[in-house]
Amino acid sequence: MLSTLSADFRIIFERDPAARNWLEVLFCYPGLQALLLYRLAHWLHSVGLPFIPRLISHLARFLTGIEIHPGATIGYGVFIDHGMGVVIGETAIVGDYALIYQGVTLGGTGKQCGKRHPTLGENVVVGAGAKVLGNIQIGNNVRIGAGSVVLRDVPSDCTVVGVPGRIVYRSGVRVAPLEHNNLPDSEAEVIRALVNRIELLEEQIQNLQRIHSSNGKTPVLAGSVASKETELSENAPVCNLRDKAIQQFLDGAGI
Repeated sequence: MLSTLSADFRIIFERDPAARNWLEVLFCYPGLQALLLYRLAHWLHSVGLPFIPRLISHLARFLTGIEIHPGATIGYGVFIDHGMGVVIGETAIVGDYALIYQGVTLGGTGKQCGKRHPTLGENVVVGAGAKVLGNIQIGNNVRIGAGSVVLRDVPSDCTVVGVPGRIVYRSGVRVAPLEHNNLPDSEAEVIRALVNRIELLEEQIQNLQRIHSSNGKTPVLAGSVASKETELSENAPVCNLRDKAIQQFLDGAGI
């Protein structure tokens, strides 16, 4: 227990540049205070004591704005930064050295009994306002972007962004936990591909309109159409890449 509390305390100095001294961290960091009260409530819950663990959880919520059910399992070295509005459900499991920002929900999706909350691996970063819902598995070293809604399993070493969350692989790239500005924007990429597709179709329509509006210039137009077809065929790999990006976007959204 003491080693776990020590890890919870030390990780704050490693991940928060605003942490200046131990007195400030102990009295002014609600994330640490919520974890301290959770550790006590979880131990009482594990020995089967009724009511008291939930009361401690309720008081912790009142004092810190962070609600952690006593039945949840939280590893050591976990840092809840700021933490207002964080909710961690009864059967949730949070791995070691996770970093959780304000407004995060590790919740369920129904009233079923048993395991109904997510399981987070080690070194997971959950951005502000993100929702991870249901009995799903989040692998090690996963980064969940702010405001994302994750409803499906996520393998290790991935980044998840969007609503619903879409998996973006970061092969061979090691990103520090606090570098949220490096999150990719899969929605912007797909929107750009769709805009390019619309522009291409509009250009084809304009060419067809010129063909029908011309008078007696069939040979020249036929040549222009042939050249246009050649141009489109040369651009076919680009279109295929756009199709692939769009398809991956839709697959990631569960559509």
